[in-house]
Amino acid sequence: MLLVQVKKYYESIDKDEIITDKYDRLNISPVHIHKNKICHKEAILTLGGELVGYIHHEHVPAVDYASGTGSEEVAVEN
Repeated sequence: MLLVQVKKYYESIDKDEIITDKYDRLNISPVHIHKNKICHKEAILTLGGELVGYIHHEHVPAVDYASGTGSEEVAVEN
């Protein structure tokens, strides 16, 4: 479901539909709870691949982090 939301987010930003032909041909969505785990895994990987391809093709800017905004310390669990 998260990847479907990511797709909708990018579509709302660009006002363009993201073509996901391979994912659509699988005929599976997050709400198809009767499908097996392997089918869902294939759908997730396919949709993820198509989203990454879109982001690379459209040159969506990566998130830049300013130096000094993150912690340099490593959390240690006791």
